[in-house]
This record gives sequence, C-alpha cells and structure tokens, in this order.
Amino acid sequence: MYYTNMKKGSLLIISIFLLQFYFIACHNRDNVNTSTISQDSAVIATGEAAFILHCSGCHNFREDGIGPQLGGITKEISADWISRFIIDPKKIIQSGDERAQQLIKKYKIMMPSFASFTNDEMNGIIAFLNTRAKPAINADTTKAKALANPIPDSIKISELVAGLQLVTQIPPSSDSNKLPLTRITKLDIEPNSGNTFILDLHGKLYKLQNNKPVVYMDIKKLEPKFISEPGLATGFGSFAFHPDFAKNGLLYTTHTEPAGTAKADFGYEDSIKVTLQWVLTVWKADDPAAATFSGKGRELLRVNMVSGIHGIQEIIFNPLAKRGDEDYGLLYIGIGEGGCVENGYPFLAHSKEHVYGTVLRIDPKGNNSVNGKYGIPQSNPFATADNKVLKEIYAFGFRNPHRITWSRDGKMLVCNVGHGNIESVDMILPGHDYGWPIREGSFMLNPYGKLNNVYPLPPDDSIYKVTYPVAEYDHDEGKAICGGYEYWGTAIPQLKGKFLFGDIPTGRLFYIDMADIKLGKQATIKEWKITFNGEQKSLRELCGSDRVDLHFGRDANGEIYILTKADGKVYKLASAHM
Repeated sequence: MYYTNMKKGSLLIISIFLLQFYFIACHNRDNVNTSTISQDSAVIATGEAAFILHCSGCHNFREDGIGPQLGGITKEISADWISRFIIDPKKIIQSGDERAQQLIKKYKIMMPSFASFTNDEMNGIIAFLNTRAKPAINADTTKAKALANPIPDSIKISELVAGLQLVTQIPPSSDSNKLPLTRITKLDIEPNSGNTFILDLHGKLYKLQNNKPVVYMDIKKLEPKFISEPGLATGFGSFAFHPDFAKNGLLYTTHTEPAGTAKADFGYEDSIKVTLQWVLTVWKADDPAAATFSGKGRELLRVNMVSGIHGIQEIIFNPLAKRGDEDYGLLYIGIGEGGCVENGYPFLAHSKEHVYGTVLRIDPKGNNSVNGKYGIPQSNPFATADNKVLKEIYAFGFRNPHRITWSRDGKMLVCNVGHGNIESVDMILPGHDYGWPIREGSFMLNPYGKLNNVYPLPPDDSIYKVTYPVAEYDHDEGKAICGGYEYWGTAIPQLKGKFLFGDIPTGRLFYIDMADIKLGKQATIKEWKITFNGEQKSLRELCGSDRVDLHFGRDANGEIYILTKADGKVYKLASAHM
C-alpha cells in the first residue's frame, strides 16, 4: 500500500486508494465481477465502521486528498485482488504483478501487511466500498495549464554527513505486528530543568531519565473520552511546558475526542459532518518536580473537525521570549484545516472567521475570549477587527502548520504540509496570509477544481497579498515535510547556521542555510546523509520500513534528535563532517 503525501489516516486502505490510480488506466472494468461482494446491510455497516476507524483519515469518496478518492473502486478492480493486496502487498509487488509494479514506481512507499484482518473485516470494507459510486468529474475552469513538474530542478546532495547515536527505544504502542511500532511525533524540553520529553500519539508523554523513557503523563487515564483513531495524526497531538513550569506547574496539551463529546468553541454549519474534536487543556501539576504527573486539568478550547487529518498538532511558547517581554507566556497554536478543502468545504479555510488552517496566539492566563477561558493579546494582528474576525488568529492560509519554531535571530518559521504538490517552509509575520487553498506553496491552486493540479501564478497575483514560502520542494522529492530546527548546539560546529528538516514518509533529510532565509526569495534546499556505527545508511534502512515517519527534536543544549516512528527509535546527531 502506498501513500501520496503523508498525510494521515490509517495505512489500511492506503493500498486500496493507490490501486485506483492505476486501475482506471489499465484495467478493463467490463471484466470486473462484483456479484460476489456482499450486499447485506449488516456486513456493509461493519465495513463502514471499519472504514471510518481505519481509513477515513486518508480517503473520502469525493476528492483526491491524502490518497485518491475511493468511489467506484470495486468497479475498476476485482475484490479478490484488493483483498490479496491488503493482506500482503510486498508479496504481490515481488511477484512482478503489473499493477503493483506501477504503484511502487509512482508512490515509492509500501505499507505493511494486514494479514491479521479477519474475513469479516475484509469483506465488510469491500462491501462498503462497493456501495460508493465514482463521483462525477467536475470541470476545472482554471484557464492556465497545469504544471506537470512544478519544480523541475532536483535537490542536490550536499557533502554534509552526520553521525547518529542511538539514544533510546520507545515502548511499542501500536497493535502487535503492525507498523508503525510507535506513534512518536514530538521531542521537546521543560525549559527550567532541561528535561527531555517525547510524545506518543497513543496517549503517553515520556520523560527521558538516563536515556530511558519513563511515562510522565498518560492522557488516556486523565481524559476518559480520549481517542487515537481514525488517522495517523489523531490522539495526543502536542504538549508545551509553560516557561515558569518549575514555579506554576502549568503544562498544556492537545488531544482528540469523539464528535459531539462537548459543545465546540469553534465549528461550522450543522449540515457539515463532524468527525472528531480537538481539545486544548491546561494542567496544573501538584508537584512540578515530581517524576510523574499528578494534578488537574482545565479545558481552554475545543474545535470540531471535518475529518481526522490536520488537527492541532503543534502548541509552543516562544523560547526566545524573556520575562517582561510582550510575547512571554503567550501560547502559539498550529491548527490544520482538518481536511475541509478536499472534502468540499474550502470556504472554511483561508478565512479569518474560522480557525482552520491558522496559527493562533492566546494568553492562557487571560479571560477575554468569547468562552472566557483564555485571553487574546491586544498586540494580535486582528485584536481590534470587526466582530466576525477571530481575534486569536496570528497568521492564516495554511494546510497544516505542522511545526512552529524560531531562529536565534528571532525569525518565526512554520513547516507547512502540502496537498498534492508542494511542501514548504514559511516565515511567519503577524496577520499575513500564506495562501492555502488558493495557493500551494508559490503556485496557484483552484480550490473548486482539481486539487492535485497547480498552476503558474496569475499576472495579477500581487492583489491577493499572499506571503510565499522561503523554501519549498515538490513531490518528486518527498511527500510531507517535517520540521525542523535551527541547530543551536555547540557539539557539532558543522551544523551551525543550518535549519534541519526532512520528509516524513521517505525519511529524506534536508537543510537550508539560515543566511538564505529571506522573504521574497527561495532558499536552496540541500540533502544530507547519515552514518550509524560508522556505516552510511538511509533512515529507511535503519528502521526497516519503506515508510519512516520521520520527526525531529531539539534538547536543552540545542542538539538535534531524529525520531523514527516506524521502529520507535530516538537518535541524536553526535558528529558531522563536510
């Protein structure tokens, strides 16, 4: 199974969706016999429940997104082929099967086997898929010609080679024999003690003690409505320790709960489906110095989401802000657009009246928000705007502001996960518009047309006042950006002045020079390599999976860490040479 741009959801149906790309082109649909597919309502209901749980984060039946839409797939390829591919995609690829070969050639990422699926589960999913017709193709009214290769130049391999040191192994949190082994996505610090913490989406926050992971907080025990499905990014989304945690014991987290758990502070019309809710909570530790968390939480805000993708995966305090600075203690919140664009609701994104695809800035200790649970800084760019505008918004126009960080000289940077073509690094300025979904990176996109097409910018582009990325790459190079830190350490001088980032599924490693980060220009992206135990290897080779699920972290000394979700390993950059 494969994946077009990370981008979320369970790997279960990823194989199926990719099939569709090739099925339509090379399979004679007249030969497909669907008479053996169950039409029993109970079987279909079982399949629908399984689809929602395992697959809806990646796929729908309307528009290509993380993967192609799945409407009509059982009319394009036999149920037997689909089942066999789900059970053992590697076997079919290695057999030389023509369809499988085309898929691996195009998508380059193979999902693990789902041989553990019962016959009832498999038959149910196929029965449910069989009820969904192929959607009518909307005419793309864009007059410009779509770009077949938005960025023709390839990323060059630099001479930078960094040596990895294995730090720890995070305990498995996924089902047995299922990849990824863990769902580790974030490594960050408590700024007073300098302790390092690692988050697993399945609900646990680990503290590293002598390089051993010890559970500090278990959200599943603290939040009875917690869920970590559907979607590859659903669950325990992010954490941030208040800069005065040692004194006030305040820790902030985001997590997901089922739709309708409680009234949302941010939502949309009742006619639009709610798949789940994201919740921002502040926790008060009984003893900030304790080895494990105990204390009480208070909900700050709750957001309805159209799908299971692109939620609240980042919260952070400005690490450069000092006591007395206006930015000190203000919380930045990266909110994805929740899949609203690819599900047919682009009007929810790129709007200052909705939170979808924005970076918010709030004062967690204030109370002048609409719900009275947090404050809105008076210096926010829209703090004095009319009543319909959300005063919390700091910047908008993102698909998924996956990671937020700052450079030593004060630049605020966001790594923004794209859709079908472009992954980008954005320099954030208050009140600026970063374009999605009328732009993807520095290219035009029609949110009501074919979302996998991008076009040259129009002649009147300046009237849209979009702020474009300071670095970007297209899907010839990778599928989903992961950020990303400037190196602040001292142990590896070869990394000084570099912003290190990479690609989540492929595990490719990139950097740009900090001196090249300027608005209105594109910094040159370069690839770097790694060694482990003196031998040069790729992260795919190290983790034993075609899908790496790469993430980065930075410790209190400014040293950089690499996390591979596939095998649950945490590495530290220990050396480098050019």
